[in-house]
Amino acid sequence: MTFLDSFKQNFIEESRWKYIINGLGVTLRVTLFAVLIGIAIGFVVAIIRSTYEKTGKLKICNFLANIYLTVIRGTPVVVQLLIIYFVIFGSTRVDKIFVAIIAFGINSGAYVAEIVRSGIMSIDPGQMEAGRSLGFNYIQTMWYIIIPQAFKNVLPALGNEFIVLLKETSVAGYIALEDLTKGADIIRSQTYNPFMPLLSVAAIYLAIVMLLTFLLKRLERRLRNSER
Repeated sequence: MTFLDSFKQNFIEESRWKYIINGLGVTLRVTLFAVLIGIAIGFVVAIIRSTYEKTGKLKICNFLANIYLTVIRGTPVVVQLLIIYFVIFGSTRVDKIFVAIIAFGINSGAYVAEIVRSGIMSIDPGQMEAGRSLGFNYIQTMWYIIIPQAFKNVLPALGNEFIVLLKETSVAGYIALEDLTKGADIIRSQTYNPFMPLLSVAAIYLAIVMLLTFLLKRLERRLRNSER
């Protein structure tokens, strides 16, 4: 079978290319919303942990945050996805995309939390003192002075987390969600030809990652130039 025959069999016949296009849309949707959830969770956990380390306050919240980080970072994302789908939502009819977004968002939040916490802790303590001298309370100082500087410092690392999350979503097929990887697997099961669909999916992932990496490098360059 020639390359053109294989291409026609895997993508043209019965409009199998739609599995790839629809799967790509699902993958990008899950990644985008999951990273937003991850950033929201990560910032909250990071603020709790950094506040405890700096002031000793929020002891109970810090204890709960540490449990969350230990459990999420210590278990595979596939297991977390299966638990959320089959155990937590097992008795209800729920959209698989919603489950995937929640699972990957919770998982990403644990890693974002450590990224943001390191960014907050890297800010000079004098910045907090300067904010308090201006009449700001602790929350106002964190919101208007510390967080913006920390976010700028960790923005490239958050971009890398987005790339990692994009690739992690390839396991969403474990709950029968037709993402990009699952779409290729469906084509493989119909044509009994794994080479073309799987290679195509790998090329799509690689292209997206290369594009994101290029944008991240440009962002890092602009951030460095803005500091001069």
